[in-house]
Amino acid sequence: MGGFGRYLAAALAARIASEGMGMAVVLLALERTGSAAYGAFVLTAWLAPHVLAAPLAGAAAARSRRPRLFHVCTLAGFAAAVAGLTALLGRAPVPLVLAVAVLGGSCGPMVTGGLSSLVTGLVPAGPGRDRAYGWDAATYNAAAVTAPAAVGLVAALGSAGPAMAVLAASGALAAVLAATLPYGDQGAGPAPDAPRAGLGAGLAALWRVRELRAVTSATTLAFVGIGSLTTVSVLLAAELGSPGGGGVLMTAFAVGALGGSLTLGRITSVDPGRLVRWALAGTGAALAAAVLAPSLAATAALFAVAGVCDGPLLTATLRIRSEYAPDGVRTQVFTLGAGLKLTAASAGAALVGIAAEAPAAALLTGIAALLLAAALLHALAVPRGPGRPAARTGSTAPAGPAGPTGPSEGSATTAAGRRTPEGP
Repeated sequence: MGGFGRYLAAALAARIASEGMGMAVVLLALERTGSAAYGAFVLTAWLAPHVLAAPLAGAAAARSRRPRLFHVCTLAGFAAAVAGLTALLGRAPVPLVLAVAVLGGSCGPMVTGGLSSLVTGLVPAGPGRDRAYGWDAATYNAAAVTAPAAVGLVAALGSAGPAMAVLAASGALAAVLAATLPYGDQGAGPAPDAPRAGLGAGLAALWRVRELRAVTSATTLAFVGIGSLTTVSVLLAAELGSPGGGGVLMTAFAVGALGGSLTLGRITSVDPGRLVRWALAGTGAALAAAVLAPSLAATAALFAVAGVCDGPLLTATLRIRSEYAPDGVRTQVFTLGAGLKLTAASAGAALVGIAAEAPAAALLTGIAALLLAAALLHALAVPRGPGRPAARTGSTAPAGPAGPTGPSEGSATTAAGRRTPEGP
């Protein structure tokens, strides 16, 4: 298995552990304490540190002289926290349980954006790297499909404790695989005489570089809606006469997203910014149509269409971050972008909890409106002009007008000699 193949295996294992936590924590709390609210508090403690830890994790990864050790330790810490919660939840004092959840959640940004930032060094610039980001995005969607199913199956056959143990083992496997990646070959870590990027450098890049600002603001707004989709799907299924059908709707969305990332997400001939807008608009339109669906089956079909449209969104987002993030803060840009989206999703879940008494159709309409508004926001925020095509032709970008918005060195849009079609 080559370096990128081992990366995909590590990323999938880590993201299965991450995606399964939401269901496993609640099931374990319910089993041991009889209170799902306790599980929700633990899950909140797990998710809350993501946006705060993202710049710290990104800066630490960028400054690390031994990137292999840093990535392995963060993944191992993530797995250890899952194992700790498996042993402590419902048996140890609540403050200790919450502290373990906070520590584990602080490693979360390296499971999402932090791992994705490694693709730049593992795959040469060009169409191969763009396809590699399609495969990377597919690991998120594959984990979203398989992790809840695996947790539910193990919990049904035994109990929630073994289900949590499976997630801990998956995280540990990710750490082992991460130790085998060729960090030395990609020049990871800063040069001895390179200036160190401050903690705010990644946030400054997200604001200063218009391509990054456009995709970050649009996807953050969109994830306010996406974060509430699970709860709304449960409410919508109940209104359609199938109280247990929420899982069917979200499975349809996740399967569609996996298919979209493996097909539409691998189209490298389309500008990633345009792909972002198409994905957001398509997802919003499909969910708006689902409001009018007369049955659970028809609604599930439209949720699957929405998932297909959503599939290439992450691929396009990763491509934009890779192309335009300054070299010294690339990991910060990846971890911050992921942290902001996760925080927006948490905010969306909280908002729909407050408005849970409203008709599900109205809530789904609101989600669709947020996604369509995100597509419009990206269209308004993305820069205009010929800078990007010029970079593709191999000309050197001037330091003036294209300065802050031009692709970073070594990006997929920077001329790098003859491109080859090989790659994932």
